[in-house]
Amino acid sequence: MQNPIAVEYLKTVRDRFNEVRQTAERTFAQLSDEQLFWSPNAESNSIAIIVKHISGNMHSRWTDFFAADGEKPNRDRDGEFILDATTRADLLASWDNGWSIFLGVLERITEADLLRTVYIRKQPHTVIAAIERQMYHYSYHVGQIVYIAKQLKDADWETLTIPRKQ
Repeated sequence: MQNPIAVEYLKTVRDRFNEVRQTAERTFAQLSDEQLFWSPNAESNSIAIIVKHISGNMHSRWTDFFAADGEKPNRDRDGEFILDATTRADLLASWDNGWSIFLGVLERITEADLLRTVYIRKQPHTVIAAIERQMYHYSYHVGQIVYIAKQLKDADWETLTIPRKQ
């Protein structure tokens, strides 16, 4: 017998992650190639760097999700903050690949999995906690992407939500 709360939770998080992805992609569509790679200074991340980091995180956390620690020994987290993609196509391919891995695992998670233990950085998490950790992380970075884009587009920004005064 299915637990309606667990079923609803899984449906909701899948929907929300897809919305987070779509928010970023609608942002990318408003930007030129140059704007995707722009940063205000050496200590700030460009949208391209944030995309690379999110993709790297998705690869590490969601590959062998139940069998291996989410912080894979071969992950070069610091390298995620060094820009090596040079084209929009490279950047979006990395983005799509990370989301494909992540959403593929998320789709296969069942209500019976939700209280299983997985490890991230050698720390135990329930699957629910691991999902929520990533919801926070990906939403945080997509918020940064949108903020950078709004600064770049200024008055030409096309709102992604309900426009002001409507």
